Amino acid sequence: MIAEGGQEERMIRKFEERDLETVMGLWLEGNLQAHSFIPERYWKDNQELVRDLLPGAALYVYEEEGAGRPDGFIGLSGDYIEGIFVRDEKRSAGIGAALLDFAKKGRGALTLRVYQKNERAVRFYLRNGFRIRQEGLDEGTGEREYEMEWKGEGR
Repeated sequence: MIAEGGQEERMIRKFEERDLETVMGLWLEGNLQAHSFIPERYWKDNQELVRDLLPGAALYVYEEEGAGRPDGFIGLSGDYIEGIFVRDEKRSAGIGAALLDFAKKGRGALTLRVYQKNERAVRFYLRNGFRIRQEGLDEGTGEREYEMEWKGEGR
């Protein structure tokens, strides 16, 4: 586990192969709950693609000491956040913010895309220092989205 900084960081570690099924479950559950405006079939049809792509991203999981399973994870491709997912019953407990703070360390900027209708996520990112850079359309779903950006101090 990562030992620098506050207690939350000690609970964040690199993804390991043994985490795959838990992470995939968190991914599917999180997408189905947060994106009720997108047909369930879309997420289920994309599961295998995501499973294949996960090893190519930098993944970090949040696991409470002794829990034996991750309660959340963040996926990064360079300075782009592919997603943050937190177990339903653990949401609003600071896990997402801890993962985001971890991603900010050592970076001057981060970007992401979020569906406009996912108001909870939009508010979360705004509270955590992101700003809306532009609006766009996700061609895969036909849904409007925001491109959001965080810039570190002095940027």
